[in-house]
Amino acid sequence: MFLVLELEDLYNHLKLGSALSFFLMAAIKYFVLIIRENDIRSCINCIEMDWKNIRYMKDKNIMIKNAKFGRKLILVCGVFMYGGVIFYYVALPMTYPKAVDESRNITYRRLVYPVPKIVADIQVSPVNEIFYILQLLSGLVAHNITVATCGLAALLAMHACGQLEILISWLECLLDDRENASDTIDNRLADIVEQHVRVLSFIKRTQKIIKEISLVEIVGCTLNMCCLGYYCMVEWDIRQPLGSVTYLILLTSVTFNIFIFCYIGEILAEQTLKVGEKSYMIEWYRLPGKKNLALVLIIMMSNTSTRLTAGNLIPLSINSFSDVIKSAGAYLNMLRTFTI
Repeated sequence: MFLVLELEDLYNHLKLGSALSFFLMAAIKYFVLIIRENDIRSCINCIEMDWKNIRYMKDKNIMIKNAKFGRKLILVCGVFMYGGVIFYYVALPMTYPKAVDESRNITYRRLVYPVPKIVADIQVSPVNEIFYILQLLSGLVAHNITVATCGLAALLAMHACGQLEILISWLECLLDDRENASDTIDNRLADIVEQHVRVLSFIKRTQKIIKEISLVEIVGCTLNMCCLGYYCMVEWDIRQPLGSVTYLILLTSVTFNIFIFCYIGEILAEQTLKVGEKSYMIEWYRLPGKKNLALVLIIMMSNTSTRLTAGNLIPLSINSFSDVIKSAGAYLNMLRTFTI
């Protein structure tokens, strides 16, 4: 309402418009989490069963390693996101000088997001403080949703990577028996195939959960990266170093969110290919009879397994991340050209 009714400056239009787009992205992601509730519960139950069914210490160490790496991704994402909240919602409003309304002889603190006059008079107390707290809480909720979606994607993808690593270790022990393993080659082959089917099914459910979320992230963050980069330059030009630092932190957090999705897609795709490579690199020619033909199906499924994609349109990979950076840079140059 403020954008339409009262605001005329183009730069402030861009700032408020991109902020509203971030809240719109958060709302869409939250809605996706709600409609994918059953799939998320199914994946969590699968993770719980995998932890309960650990048979070998090596497998446990693999799962712990991947779980710790996923936790680190979530931690870094949270640090950047909540750092942006502190700077954007606390540091900037508190450091800006108070506005003065000489006709009414009052001073008031500017809000993070302006409120149209037909909604409320935010110049008087306690209306000003109430709206500031509401905006701060809404910002925390939006950033919590973003951290939650990135954390969920990292959790599911890293667990799938751990299960694929376990599958590779089982392939290495297919011919040479180990303690607590199945007695016969047939049983060990059955365990390997069953594990492979479980992991591929888990990856498909993961793709179903994050495909809309990752598409929203890629499309929205590409535009936000362009705008935030522009804000950094403008704030620096008008000698507002705190504002420039704030937008730089937000730009870093948005970029890292995109990187998380693309990175987990890349390592998961690499891990699925490693299963096929390991199936061929073991001494399969030592398998009796035609049992080596069972490995052919594993190799074929490893090469044709489903990759994580954004909306079944954009594969999540490092190449896609570089394309996002290039697109954001191109949009930034266009924005600078039209606004100079």
